[in-house]
Amino acid sequence: MMPAQFKVDLFEEIRALVGGFEPVVLKEVVQELTGLTRAKGRDGAAARFGLALVEQCTIAETANGASNPVDERVIEYAEEHNCLVVTNDRSVRDALLARGIGVISMRNQKKLEILRR
Repeated sequence: MMPAQFKVDLFEEIRALVGGFEPVVLKEVVQELTGLTRAKGRDGAAARFGLALVEQCTIAETANGASNPVDERVIEYAEEHNCLVVTNDRSVRDALLARGIGVISMRNQKKLEILRR
């Protein structure tokens, strides 16, 4: 929900950081966003904006199905595919960094940065 929240051109900012890339979103994340679109106010609007961004992404399926929470499936996918994850969720970011997975996150609510441990 970062792009709507901070008015950032997410894909342009990522391109500036890493060059060419293939944006991928997990099917479970799309489902979660779809559920959030029913919310009123800022959260619902941000989820609807997120779904609009999904149209520019490849949608991937995970092997673990519904047995793990969505955040854990994102972490497992990134670990398995050796890819960066874009998130501002502190707990997800910390879990990714603890596993040595790079994270793209907001810095000072203006620019994206790559975090690594």
